Amino acid sequence: MSDSNRREELLDGLDAKFKAVGRDAEPFLEGLQHAKLLTYWDYVQTDVLLNLQTQRTVFPDEMVFITYHQINELLFKLILWELKQVAEQKNLSAIFFEEKLSRASRYFDMLTTSFTIMRDGMDPKQYEQFRHTLTPASGFQSVQYRYIELASTELINLIDLRFRQNIDRNTPYEYAFEHMYWQAAGKDYKTGKKSILLKNFEDRYKDDLLERMSFYNTKNLWSRFKSLPEADQQNSALVNTMRHYDRTVNITWVMAHYNTAKYYIEGDGKAGEATGGSDWKKYMHPKYQKRIFFPQLWTDNEIENWGVDV
Repeated sequence: MSDSNRREELLDGLDAKFKAVGRDAEPFLEGLQHAKLLTYWDYVQTDVLLNLQTQRTVFPDEMVFITYHQINELLFKLILWELKQVAEQKNLSAIFFEEKLSRASRYFDMLTTSFTIMRDGMDPKQYEQFRHTLTPASGFQSVQYRYIELASTELINLIDLRFRQNIDRNTPYEYAFEHMYWQAAGKDYKTGKKSILLKNFEDRYKDDLLERMSFYNTKNLWSRFKSLPEADQQNSALVNTMRHYDRTVNITWVMAHYNTAKYYIEGDGKAGEATGGSDWKKYMHPKYQKRIFFPQLWTDNEIENWGVDV
């Protein structure tokens, strides 16, 4: 095809595109003559991105801490991007499911191995000094991580283990919310009193979380998996990917986070506490809450020893 024929074909395609929405292509083509050429820095918004790291102290390694957590949030965004596609896919197949979940798993694999950036990449003395300026903020308050959990499994699997027998699919979201496993990080269940860590988080995000609970009630990964034809539920590639994702999110990644926190909070004999004041050990360690997205894909023995040997 000659260049002129190719040009005509492209122009005809543009005409068809704009006519389909009741517009003429000519004004858009004229505007294109005056538009600036796209650059990498404008497309990626490099200047904006690199000005989002605002230190609160004079310690150089605080920059590592801030940037690392922002990278985490960007990866959480990509994970949610993949999970939402599974949730909304009308004719869901095992192949599509496995492809999207594999992408999400790779992001979590990256998150897991990246903790060395903080553990080996920050001076403990600097961290010990600048961490107090973070109070009462905490990584606990990452709402995107909560969205990932809600998008991954049925709500009952995120309820505090102590209260699961009293909650079912007919339980109001408000009641379920008050018994999510992560409430244990900042709530006294005897008095109902909540820490400032938890109160700030809920003031900012409770409505959004309740909305996500409703949206993913029947669209989460586990529900969508169970809606597949029996043959697809037996697809070994999909099952293995789901097991990998479940273990990575709820054991491997959590324990990498746990061990890094332990290194900085309790290293060299320190008996410190998390910046948000949470009971971080019982909140984080998977053996206490047994957070499992896809329980039927694991044996009784695997569930019994969930996170024990890590």
